[in-house]
Amino acid sequence: MSPCSQKVRIVLAEKAIDWHLIDVDLPGKANLEADYLKLNPLGVVPTLVEDGRAVIESSIICEYLEDRFPLPTLRPTDAWQVARMRYWMKHIDNKLHPSCGALQWPLVMADKLRQLSAAEQDAMIERVVEKPRRERQRRLLKLGYEAPDVLDAVAVYQATLVEMDEVLATQPWLAGSDFSLADAAMAPYFQTLEQFGWSAWYALRPRVAEWYANVRSRPSYQSAVTADYSAGKLADLAARGAPAWLKIKALLAERGIAA
Repeated sequence: MSPCSQKVRIVLAEKAIDWHLIDVDLPGKANLEADYLKLNPLGVVPTLVEDGRAVIESSIICEYLEDRFPLPTLRPTDAWQVARMRYWMKHIDNKLHPSCGALQWPLVMADKLRQLSAAEQDAMIERVVEKPRRERQRRLLKLGYEAPDVLDAVAVYQATLVEMDEVLATQPWLAGSDFSLADAAMAPYFQTLEQFGWSAWYALRPRVAEWYANVRSRPSYQSAVTADYSAGKLADLAARGAPAWLKIKALLAERGIAA
């Protein structure tokens, strides 16, 4: 359920590139084992390996695939639209992805940690490479949806929806008239809302809802994302998301936003 992995898989599917999947057990912290850290010193997913060489960081991987396999293109030809595409990709990397993590991590990623003793939990989290992620996981494990990270995450998601709605008033896709890397990068963060039963959040903005419906109808999304979710998995995620949605709605209500 890594949005970063999902967006790369969407790009692979859009370009009809053959590839081989190697699963990494994130809840079990397999991403922090020595053999994986040799490929990806940051200990995150995904990692793309071609000809024995690793490419890391999902947005860089997407641009690498665009350069390596230029047709069909997912990068606009207009320079301003390219800049807008990269604006959205940077917004996702710097703001939306950490926010998604704050909302999703306590619901699905913390299960195995909760089975450990406090000392074991601390030792496991201490292995996380980057300090901001390490400290955020500590807060979310201890406080759950009462962590300040959740409040910030709700604000970022809401601001993203507002800005998307304004952009989509004049064009069908985030960077212009055509589906681009920006749309591939954004789509998985709506899958998060969908799978936890939080679709009412974006449904308040019909233009955004139409954009996501158009993304979901693409064969690339269906093969790269939708196919990974069985009915049983969706039911489990919806059950986990229901109490969290009450907290999210309360935080939105504090800002005068109904959901």
